[in-house]
Amino acid sequence: MSEDLPPDARMRASRAEYARRMNRVLDYIDQHLDAPLDLAQLADVANFSRFHFHRIFAAWMGETLGDYARRRRLEKAAFRLARGSSEPVLDIALACGFGSGEAFARAFKQQFGHTPSEWRATAPQRAAELRAARHSNPDQVHSNPGQARPRPLGDHDGSLTLHGETEMEVHITDLPAARVAYQRLIGPYGPNIGVFWRQTMGPWIQSHGLQGQQCYGVGHDDPSITPPDKCRYDACVTVPDGFQPAAPASLATLPGGRYAVARFKGQPMAIGNAWMWLTREWLASSGLQADDRPSFERFDPANSIDPATGELTCDICIPVRAL
Repeated sequence: MSEDLPPDARMRASRAEYARRMNRVLDYIDQHLDAPLDLAQLADVANFSRFHFHRIFAAWMGETLGDYARRRRLEKAAFRLARGSSEPVLDIALACGFGSGEAFARAFKQQFGHTPSEWRATAPQRAAELRAARHSNPDQVHSNPGQARPRPLGDHDGSLTLHGETEMEVHITDLPAARVAYQRLIGPYGPNIGVFWRQTMGPWIQSHGLQGQQCYGVGHDDPSITPPDKCRYDACVTVPDGFQPAAPASLATLPGGRYAVARFKGQPMAIGNAWMWLTREWLASSGLQADDRPSFERFDPANSIDPATGELTCDICIPVRAL
């Protein structure tokens, strides 16, 4: 870090670098939830002192590394249980890093107040309750990939009508992997995301000459499971080979493969309805299930918002595989 910078600028640059390193650790943890997590290895991922890393992590995240990993394992399991597949509970437990079904059931009941089987069985009821809550709280309507969402009006035939005017059709297609630069927002979803794009990611894209590149929004957490202040959202833009962003941006690859893709066009507050219909209704009757790759919204920033009507246009993309 340059000593020529004014103190305030040095402080901002230092915090941005810390954020980028911690995001690398959070991404690594999510990719290895099915395996033991080694403190020294995580410190190396962040390029922090092994001696101090645990204290740095706890101060930055507001919870210890052990508590964070346990929470993320349980949240991942809760999402898999609620997504409508017939995957055995024991398989979910092992895939999320638990050594036995008994240990998983105890931890799950302690965290969520339900057994894993009860959580799966009551998923439709919780979705309906969330829908009612969001209709009374518009700030939480603009949801993001991977979240439980309010249920829309619509049939079960592969298309969706919102407010009698917007129709969605779902196509199964193979998408290429995308190399992106991203900045991460940690906190409640909703209007914060639009503010983050306008005030943080949008200016960063322009200052780096990336206007016109494909953009993606990746919400990693389900706010009906994850505490709102812990939810993670990545604002992403496609970058060319060789591009190396400075802090606070980081590089990632959105994996390619088979996706269910639906074009959304409507008022931003209605996108939560679209996500709900896709993940709770269309997916359940499609013969497919979501896998563990990230879901996302894909859009062209130059054409995503109609200035006259305020309508949003984007593709909702959900990774799928056979049941």
